[in-house]
Amino acid sequence: MTGRRRPFPRSFPRLIPPATASAVACAAAVASLVTGCGALPWASGDSGDKSPVTVMTWAPEGTKATNMPGMPAMAQAYARWVNSRGGLAGHPLTILTCNERNDSVAAARCAQRAVDEGAVAVVGSYSQFGRSFISPLEAKGIPFIGGYGASDEEFASPLSYPVNGGQASLLAGNGRQLAAACKRVALVRPDTLQGDRMPELLNSGLESGGRDPAKDIRAPEDGTDYADAVTRTLDGVRAAAGGTAAGGCVTASLGDHTDAFFDSFRRLRDDRAKVRISSVQGSVDQSLVNRTGGRSGPLEGAYLTGWYPVASDARWKPMRKVITDFAFGDNRIDPADQGVQTTWIAYTALHALVRQLDDEGVEDITSHALQTALDRGGRAIDTGGLTPKLRWRAADMLAVRDFPRIVNAMVTYQTVRDGRVVAAQDGFVNVTTTLERRRTGG
Repeated sequence: MTGRRRPFPRSFPRLIPPATASAVACAAAVASLVTGCGALPWASGDSGDKSPVTVMTWAPEGTKATNMPGMPAMAQAYARWVNSRGGLAGHPLTILTCNERNDSVAAARCAQRAVDEGAVAVVGSYSQFGRSFISPLEAKGIPFIGGYGASDEEFASPLSYPVNGGQASLLAGNGRQLAAACKRVALVRPDTLQGDRMPELLNSGLESGGRDPAKDIRAPEDGTDYADAVTRTLDGVRAAAGGTAAGGCVTASLGDHTDAFFDSFRRLRDDRAKVRISSVQGSVDQSLVNRTGGRSGPLEGAYLTGWYPVASDARWKPMRKVITDFAFGDNRIDPADQGVQTTWIAYTALHALVRQLDDEGVEDITSHALQTALDRGGRAIDTGGLTPKLRWRAADMLAVRDFPRIVNAMVTYQTVRDGRVVAAQDGFVNVTTTLERRRTGG
């Protein structure tokens, strides 16, 4: 985040004892969250001294590929906030964090640590290695709530409860967005197993809009110079139109290295080609737009697809308030980052679940109690309008091949205008039908 944050708690006149001042400061913060714009429906203070609830959040940090340090940092800020107001329905929240390192062995170790240290859930986490982490959780019956959606197992395991439609909904939505504006599309994606799934998902959106499948351009996941990929991309777009790139679009989804691709694109493309560029949120966000030159950079005018409302939307104000008051200037937390946003929504869901169990007289919050509440879906979970209301009953699962646990296939269309990521249209776009009707296997 930019700028210096106000320290918490703020200073008070000396005639107020320090302990009283701290209590007043916490009360003021809570009142602001409860009564301010975008307040969540359950945001009221809790009291009581109940058993702690221990959960884990993991994400890769300090790697050469995709990094999500803001996710565990957001979890820690959330715990400080919720504990300042009595915990989850009176239960103190304890956060375990783990560096998943973009490595299958490390992912499995994080999951085993969650088991060994008594976590009742894994919440708001990122990993591409679902096969590695899901088995230890399933063996112990630990729910995986609101993962980032980077692995297929998050949409197949009966212990997984996703809050978004993952990469599948983003790419299908991006294809539909581009079909309305582009005659031809090239997809630049990682040369990985995860990347191999991307073309069919993007093409499902393109084909629903009457467009031909995208030109598939494989590129290194951790590259620093993408000149070769840019050349192959532009050659592919031109070849599809008899030598001209006019009306063509390039969409890139390379995680942390998307900026390196667009930097190479800016330096090497023929300005007369008039190729529009695009991506999905998570690969492009406001911080990347800023780093690449804002309104004068290569991302100006880009088409973007996201899961949630744009970061400037008033519905994010409660999250921003928590970050301001309880992150203590932690620069790992960017409120425009979809990993941070997903973690906020996942903990919102956990909070609502614990309150439901408390209302039912359940005193011991166990992994089994959470799983039962999730599967039963007693009350739909309200995320303050950041997603549709969420439930994970069998009746709520969408009929999407390979992704049977998707309950939310909504996306948002965004664009970069005057150097800012803004909504391209109001509201959510439902890509359920696009995903259900997609062709698989090539």
